[in-house]
Amino acid sequence: MSTHFIADTNSLLGRSLRHITRSADTIITTAITPIAILLLFVYVLGGAINTGTGNYVTYLLPGIMLIAIASGIAYTAVRLFTDLQSGIFERFHSMPINRSSVLWAHVLTSLVANGISVVIIVAVGLAMGFRTSAGPLAWLAVAGILALFTLALTWVAVIAGLSAKTVDGAAGFSYPLIFLPFISSAFVPTDTMPGPVRVFAENQPVTAIVNTIQQLFAGEPVGSDIWVALAWCVGILVLAYGFAMRVYRRKVS
Repeated sequence: MSTHFIADTNSLLGRSLRHITRSADTIITTAITPIAILLLFVYVLGGAINTGTGNYVTYLLPGIMLIAIASGIAYTAVRLFTDLQSGIFERFHSMPINRSSVLWAHVLTSLVANGISVVIIVAVGLAMGFRTSAGPLAWLAVAGILALFTLALTWVAVIAGLSAKTVDGAAGFSYPLIFLPFISSAFVPTDTMPGPVRVFAENQPVTAIVNTIQQLFAGEPVGSDIWVALAWCVGILVLAYGFAMRVYRRKVS
């Protein structure tokens, strides 16, 4: 990785982060909906849901964090689409900068913004009774998994931002991703689901990620779920990155 690429990415990242600070409502909005879902399930529906654990907030929090990330990446697609429509890409490409830095700046901005949203959600969870016996290494593992998940989905968002014809189309791709945690182990154990739904829930990426984070929060030995979760995240990341760069090269050629 050249110092030229790093310097260019750092400069463009600063630009993107300044946009975030000027429109902090994007982070707040991204966090509000997941927090509302957390409040709804804990205080309205939680009493009717049996997860086999004593603390439903702790059980639910990993899935809420994934919903927040899935919501937040939509803004990456929108920001990228807006840059394309404004002609700023052409201005960047007329300068002696690394072309891939333009995309990486948006991706790293997504990591920062979604990281802030997750921290806000964890703080709300703590106020609602979230408790964990996880040590520093377990927390680092949780942060690493969430960062990898964010990175993978953000490159999916890059594809949407580059390919969309309208701003609604750029954001709309995220809706199925937001609802994916609802058909997983995030809200109830999968063994309570009917056959076909259970098969789908147990064989999609969110369940493996949620199970891994729940085990880390509980201070329990992590089983094979972590390898399944990492395989899903890395697989999505590699495919999305490759396809995004292909679409990008066509756009700027």
